[in-house]
Amino acid sequence: MTPVPRFVVGTGRCGSTLLSRMLAEHRDLAAVHEFFTGLDWGRRFAPGPVSGADLADLIGAEQSVTTQVLRLGYTSDEITYPFDRPGARWKPGDQMPWLLVAMAGWMSQDPDRLYDELIAHTRARPETALAEHYRDLFSWLAAQAGKSHWVERSGSSIDYVGDLHTMYPDARIVHIHRDGPEAALSIAAHPFFRLALAFLYDGFPEDVLASTGEDGKELVEYAVNTPPPVAVAGTYWCDQVLHGYAALPAINADQWLDVRFEDLVAEPAEQVARVADFLQLPVDHGFADRAASLVGELPRSRFPDLPAADQEALLAACRPGQLLLGRPA
Repeated sequence: MTPVPRFVVGTGRCGSTLLSRMLAEHRDLAAVHEFFTGLDWGRRFAPGPVSGADLADLIGAEQSVTTQVLRLGYTSDEITYPFDRPGARWKPGDQMPWLLVAMAGWMSQDPDRLYDELIAHTRARPETALAEHYRDLFSWLAAQAGKSHWVERSGSSIDYVGDLHTMYPDARIVHIHRDGPEAALSIAAHPFFRLALAFLYDGFPEDVLASTGEDGKELVEYAVNTPPPVAVAGTYWCDQVLHGYAALPAINADQWLDVRFEDLVAEPAEQVARVADFLQLPVDHGFADRAASLVGELPRSRFPDLPAADQEALLAACRPGQLLLGRPA
């Protein structure tokens, strides 16, 4: 039987990484981490048949934003490649394949080998639709981990949930969400998101633009070292929620599950068991307790530290998304 496609979606900094780590405690489930995030946005969900060679080129490409931020010495919890391991093939700032940055290090103690074998497997595949390619790759990854089922989770994936549903109309989708202002403040503190926000919302001053060379190094340095206005981070968070919820009417109610990050932290065993039941996972005695052991305390709120004017601006920016999520606005 073909495994049901399963996805965890959310905005940036919403708690989806924690949920993914918890689900990975299930003995029958492979958690595929950050597969789609760094793939070419114009090609990753393209219609029509794609050859195995073209797919290998797509999934093996570098993600330039990540390369540039790592080159400056920044990292994040999502970066799992063991750069400091003796004999590691890559060093921070190398133009390395995206899937090695986050996914392969999450799924294997030898990410270089896993990546090489994945690319070889991909190149040998016949020409077919991307939906079939991805289904095969995720099943292949699960088999390498000795698992029979898979779930894919990528950061900021609520933004393209409509594409996921179009590709997999039978998918079961878990949406984890966090208080908008707190998620936005976490986004504003994250170097990779800072760079994205600067490009998306014209965050570069004229003097920085004027002094930037062809390699764009000055833009990267400015963005990752300069906190964005909190309202910009709130707008980014809200835009993702609005975009994702625009696709919701096409998704059957029984294929969508909302999980609040705050509830996951407060009641981890109960909430992860609820997610496992929704995803129709096989019974795994002890799974919920193992998963719950990974959860700590709720992160300290950043919101009270803001000046009153910034609090007001952030709340206004997040309000439409908060209302959609049924959260205080």
